Amino acid sequence: MAQEYDVVILGGGTGGYVAAIRSAQLGLKTALVEKGKLGGTCLHKGCIPSKALLKSAEVYQLTKEKAQSFGVETEGVTLNFSAVQERKKSIVDQLYKGVQGLMKKGKIDVYEGTGRMLGPSIFSPMPGTISVEMNNGEENEMLILKNLVLATGSRPRTLPGLELDEQQILSSDGALSLESLPSSMLIIGGGVIGIEWASMLNDFGVDITVVEYADRILPTEDEDISKEMKKLLEKKGIKFVTGAKVLPETVEKTSENVTISAEIGDSTQSFTAEKVLVSVGRQANTEGIGIENTEIEIEKGYIKTRPTFQTKESHIYAIGDCIGGLQLAHVASHEGIAAIEHIANNTPEPMDYEKISRCIYSSPEAASVGITEKQAKDRGFTVKIGKFPFQAVGKALVNGKADGFVKIVADEKTDDILGVHMIGAGVTDMISEAGLAMVLDATPWEVAETIHPHPSLSEVIGEAALAVDGKAIHM
Repeated sequence: MAQEYDVVILGGGTGGYVAAIRSAQLGLKTALVEKGKLGGTCLHKGCIPSKALLKSAEVYQLTKEKAQSFGVETEGVTLNFSAVQERKKSIVDQLYKGVQGLMKKGKIDVYEGTGRMLGPSIFSPMPGTISVEMNNGEENEMLILKNLVLATGSRPRTLPGLELDEQQILSSDGALSLESLPSSMLIIGGGVIGIEWASMLNDFGVDITVVEYADRILPTEDEDISKEMKKLLEKKGIKFVTGAKVLPETVEKTSENVTISAEIGDSTQSFTAEKVLVSVGRQANTEGIGIENTEIEIEKGYIKTRPTFQTKESHIYAIGDCIGGLQLAHVASHEGIAAIEHIANNTPEPMDYEKISRCIYSSPEAASVGITEKQAKDRGFTVKIGKFPFQAVGKALVNGKADGFVKIVADEKTDDILGVHMIGAGVTDMISEAGLAMVLDATPWEVAETIHPHPSLSEVIGEAALAVDGKAIHM
């Protein structure tokens, strides 16, 4: 059966369903095709479930190790991991129902099935008509469209030759479904996802070793953030090995553990753990969606787009993880809105990816926006730095979490803020102030002139801004 739409969105993750909502708001007849559950990776296999587990780990660690320092006596603290997983599931279910409700509110037609693009056909002279193989086994639906948005997302990547069995060698998908905690875990990859899992599992009491190919963990973050994160996580008992090239061909599995080796300089070292988590990035979902029936170009595994998110087929757009770049849920959502605005002949502001905040939800947290100190210097800027520690912030001491700092990188000539980098408890909720400052081209002086309430964690931002010119009050 054929249906006609102004806009069809292939993929119901964060980018796809937000694009669908904006399309409906603009009066466009809209359909969304999703083979799994609305909300996609972020809601079901990423952002939300992992943060629910991280919060349980934080509460367990606080109750077990730090309650007494607050004057709270606790005895016999135990972890019920089944209850932890049940709490995670209830949060996901609540949000899932919310997304379903938003689709109904917007009168968006949702097709539950696998969508594939057709070439020019009797349905349309243009490529892109979507054939939906319905999950319920009913006859395929044909969606004839004026515009198509590809929002097919991504999936965990592994190392060539290292097979994920999701039992002993896990991706983040498999780790989220653990029914019980292992005694030890080897994490391959010290990027954002690897560090979040290392922090969480360590707080749950799992023995953690992180092996990273680069010469430092969090290699895309400012070096000061990377060093501080390593120092604080090592203090908690996490072990790190950097400059290590994992050798997939050396993997050996028994019923009780996994052993794998890595090249470190001129030597080879073996690592044994009950389970292995492979955290080496994500790859775009571009297979099986009919790209071969179009002129759409693939570049380095990702769909190639213009700044307007149009592909080589001008009526077919692509957003989110499938186009590469910053593979973050909030980025995909904004890209989806921008694509729909362009479809509606509006003029959305071009996205400046360097002014988008990036967060790491470990304990401690880290967050950043803009460029690092090294990137600024490499681009020829003469920089000045303002840095202020949480140790000098009253609210951080009250909270019992005073590790970390805020660092502001500014251009000495123009006084423009080039980047803001934070590490410490609560920084993922504070980074948006820095993001707003960068969008408005604020200077450190303007940030410092914003009177931050006392006592609050946000005082650290005002003090760091003052520190750029050597004027910090409490240091």
